[in-house]
Amino acid sequence: MSSLEGVSNTLFIPMEARIYASRRFPEYFYDRKALELEEKIPEEFLEKIREGSVEYTMIASVARYYNIDEITKQFIETHDGKCNVVNLGAGLETMAYRLRDKEEPEEEAQKREIPAREEGGQEAGEHQDRNPEDGARFFEVDLPEVIEFRKEIIDTLPDEKLIGGDIFELEWADDIDKTLPTLMIASGVFQYFYEDEVVPFIMELKDMFPQGELVFDATNEVGVKYADRYVKKTGNLSASINFYVNDAQAFADKIGVKLVEKRVFFTDARKVLKGKVNMYTRLAMFGTDRGNRAILVHLGLND
Repeated sequence: MSSLEGVSNTLFIPMEARIYASRRFPEYFYDRKALELEEKIPEEFLEKIREGSVEYTMIASVARYYNIDEITKQFIETHDGKCNVVNLGAGLETMAYRLRDKEEPEEEAQKREIPAREEGGQEAGEHQDRNPEDGARFFEVDLPEVIEFRKEIIDTLPDEKLIGGDIFELEWADDIDKTLPTLMIASGVFQYFYEDEVVPFIMELKDMFPQGELVFDATNEVGVKYADRYVKKTGNLSASINFYVNDAQAFADKIGVKLVEKRVFFTDARKVLKGKVNMYTRLAMFGTDRGNRAILVHLGLND
């Protein structure tokens, strides 16, 4: 665990936020798998995050996942499940579980999960009763040490593949069928890099995936200092926020791709959680949306 430092160590922030929201605001966001995983994560990591967080920062983190889940579900439905979903910098992301849980009752989803095998049994981390050809294929890409930790605590679904490697080196792309529509997701990733690293990377994705789309979250120049301060407060002193997008359309035009959607974080959260969160959270959500300080950018790479 001590090797998970700096940027890779930030994977515990969204996990704790998903646990928090699932307990406090399940009517807005519920992640059954995150709740199950809480006992597998060292308490000192989660406690440090709790000490540096407030209600608003927790909701901001899960709002990102709430919206990305919606975008991903729509992408899969548009392509009748014949597509790829690639989580870049996946960390401990449990999207595949969340989307499955929305399609079937929780008790049925749990029945499909099996413990680590005994000698001669099924491989640990595998699940029964699902054909990977039935729907979208999920690829979880992250640094090798993160993938190894993920394997220890999260069972891999039959429609998932884990790939260890540097996302910017693009070797992970060799494992993906590029003839299929492919949605790539960089959730909580790009902000730790610089624009002169992010833009060439997107251009390489454009060349490699003829039916590729990309979704990523970003803050604007004003929001960078707030985001950086929060990351430092949660104990990640070696990770800093660098990348920002002031104008999503201008960013898309600059790199020659289509802006499918620019989405603020809290449109639904402000409705669902009205009267259920404190005054600071309500004001912060309103101000962040109005000032475009936290957005999702959805790009069509070859439209």
